[in-house]
Amino acid sequence: MKKLRLATYLLTTTAIVTAGFAYSGLYDVSASSPHSGVVNWLLSTTSRASIERHASNVNVPDLSNESLARAGINDFNAMCIGCHGAPGQAPEAMGQGLNPPAPDLAESAAHMNPAELFWVTKHGIRMTGMPAWGATHGDEALWPVVAFMTLLPELDAVRYQVLLASADGVGHHEAGNDSAGHEHGDTDTETATEMATDHGYENAAIDDHSRHPHDPPESGDSKESEHDH
Repeated sequence: MKKLRLATYLLTTTAIVTAGFAYSGLYDVSASSPHSGVVNWLLSTTSRASIERHASNVNVPDLSNESLARAGINDFNAMCIGCHGAPGQAPEAMGQGLNPPAPDLAESAAHMNPAELFWVTKHGIRMTGMPAWGATHGDEALWPVVAFMTLLPELDAVRYQVLLASADGVGHHEAGNDSAGHEHGDTDTETATEMATDHGYENAAIDDHSRHPHDPPESGDSKESEHDH
């Protein structure tokens, strides 16, 4: 009986102290203040474990078709670089003010598998600024973006621009389309080709990948897209 009373007392006291702290306004919720080490560990560990668990049920289509990555780079350029940046490009003002900061997707793609990249892109991450792109994009629009992200660890700034120029008119957010919401720079195909030649990448936007063209299969985690891809 004493143990029950003690447990009730501790729970009541904890609830009162927690509520008092929440209403006190003492905790700094500003984005300009970094999380403490303990809070950062708790959030990052919980996020990582959650992503691994939920992404384990994602059915990954064949992403080896180079045309799939080309279809994804324009969407990546429109949807992602504002917060994450791109090879040779820093995040925009909004991305630089995020807390926690948006990760470098080249690093993310190096240690996350395609299923995890897809799950995060589709469902987002709470309280990080990462939106759930699945609310506005069907799976068939998101898999090309994931296919492109898997190439990021091997792309430098020049190859990124060459691939972007070669994908003009491909994907939902086509290069040069003002509705994409982001500027894509003034690098056209001719300029990109000159850049590639100067850096030894002539005729090879992705010259170290062996690709076999085929139609990308549908994902088992798909839904009807609101966009004509």
